[in-house]
Amino acid sequence: MNTRMVTLSDIKNYKDLQSLDDKNLKELCASIREEITKVVNINGGHLSSSLGAVELIISLLKVFDPQKDKIIFDVGHQSYAYKLLTDRKDRFGTLRKWGGISGFPNPSESKLDHYIGGHSSISISAALGYAKARDLLKQDHHVVAVLGDGALINGVAMEALNSIKETKSRIILILNDNKMSINERVGGFADHLAKLSVHPVYTKIKETIKDQCKHLPKGEIIEKKLSGIKYSLKHFLQPANMFEELGISYWGPFDGHNLQEMETIFNLATRYHKPLLIHIVTQKGKGVPYAEEKPAIYHGVSPTQKSKIVKCNSVEWSSKSWSEAFSETILKFAQEDSKIVCLTAAMKEGSKLHKFQESFPDRFFDVGIAEEHMLSFAAGLSAGGLKPVVSIYSTFLQRAMDQLVIDIAMQQLPVVIAVDRAGLVGEDGPTHHGLFDVCWARSIPGLNIIAPRDIEELEIMLRCALDKREPSLIRFPKGIAPLRIGHYTLRNDEIWGKSVLLEKGTTWAIATYGTGLIIAYEAYELATKMGIPTPSILDIRFIKPLDRRHIEEILSSHKTVITLEEGYKAGGIGEAICEIASNLQNPAKLKLLAIEDRFVPHGSKTEQLKGCNLTAEEVVNLYLAN
Repeated sequence: MNTRMVTLSDIKNYKDLQSLDDKNLKELCASIREEITKVVNINGGHLSSSLGAVELIISLLKVFDPQKDKIIFDVGHQSYAYKLLTDRKDRFGTLRKWGGISGFPNPSESKLDHYIGGHSSISISAALGYAKARDLLKQDHHVVAVLGDGALINGVAMEALNSIKETKSRIILILNDNKMSINERVGGFADHLAKLSVHPVYTKIKETIKDQCKHLPKGEIIEKKLSGIKYSLKHFLQPANMFEELGISYWGPFDGHNLQEMETIFNLATRYHKPLLIHIVTQKGKGVPYAEEKPAIYHGVSPTQKSKIVKCNSVEWSSKSWSEAFSETILKFAQEDSKIVCLTAAMKEGSKLHKFQESFPDRFFDVGIAEEHMLSFAAGLSAGGLKPVVSIYSTFLQRAMDQLVIDIAMQQLPVVIAVDRAGLVGEDGPTHHGLFDVCWARSIPGLNIIAPRDIEELEIMLRCALDKREPSLIRFPKGIAPLRIGHYTLRNDEIWGKSVLLEKGTTWAIATYGTGLIIAYEAYELATKMGIPTPSILDIRFIKPLDRRHIEEILSSHKTVITLEEGYKAGGIGEAICEIASNLQNPAKLKLLAIEDRFVPHGSKTEQLKGCNLTAEEVVNLYLAN
């Protein structure tokens, strides 16, 4: 026995786990938690979920070898210990930094990461694909999917569970049940898991399984030993176990912080030849008192050094985030109008909707990680006579594209969708950037897409969208919201559907929207310092439908027009303005500045903007390059 305390510094990688006894492993768990907490509190990241999965990951790596076995994490919020033990310990301090390691699993970062885990609920489908490929290629390795209880309610996960029986491939599912997704899990399936986790018959199963493991001759089929126990107990179980009904053997629940227990069960699972779900119960935030007490708050931690607020004479900053500004505004409107209801998909914390829920609990709906259902639900609420406002991150709206097209836009139902985290999002990286909504939503007939430039306009646009009674997306970025950009006061006839000329220049113009206006004003001030002509600045405001009249005027009255957007060039407003210009005689020379055909890596937003050439310097250089 090793009498010296073991810490992370003593471990080269996961292969060293085999030589450690239970005491040493517990010491290592504490050391790993210390390292995760230290780095996340500096760099930002997902703290409480990764803290809760430390023993689970150590047990997985003692039994399974990721050089041949495929371990697939759902989302990857819980994978930090895995990164530390799979040859990234020395780089862990670069977590979520520009050029550093990702906050999520990524095969391009390590051959021991077998799948990108950015969005919830895909691990079962991916693992099932891996398992079927293994079978058809006559290979011999294990495929393990690790997912959380919150992820299991998503339709993608349910579809995959339903497919397992027909696929007939051996697969191991590890259900990490911490009774939360980001916030507390919601819905009937949460109740089902809760009942399974406390049922007296199931609590005896783990002792039975371990006992069978002790006496099991090598090579004997485990199913024969356990089948009698399983079926003799089954008629006692209330409620019925849905996993068993789907052809998936259920083992559990087990203590997800008991290393010996999990190692025993995982070893047993390697010799089981049917689809298997192992139910593990863990504590989110385990080992760090403040994260244990408030796991939802410490699910995501902001970096200590945040991106600096741009100092620009034409921008007056507030002390609120865009999410806070939205939530306060919709709460105020709901106090005036009893028909307003608010929906979110497991993002109550991020969307700052606590006060709305507290004020109107019967008009607030957190549907869990179920974005497709949420938009169809909102469409039904609207058809029924209410005024639904959906709060959703841009990256998650992608999952409900079909519902936005058919359920909402095609039926012209007046649902207002507040698209949070539009644009670059910083350290969460390419799986979470809000860069696609403009590109694909512009093609949807009858859908308004609006980008308010500041808090003042956010309030105006939200009220107008609710009154207008048309399907509308109102998109805003992550971070601190400007109280006011520019010095222009809207007239009543410009409230809806109009772009606005914020600054009038002579020879060149910048056409942009949202966060692009901050860069445009930086370019304006830079031009002033350089002694070159200052640009006109056109705030597009309505990405769809475009205000063609104002755009045609700008194209006809300037020599050069630069379109600027914190989004992809393909499908963006630059392309739309090019189409307008093609129908004019002698239009301005057009230059498009947007994100090229690439996935933008994680890092600070300032670094991302610079890496994509979305800077005031680049805008001015484009003008000077005439």
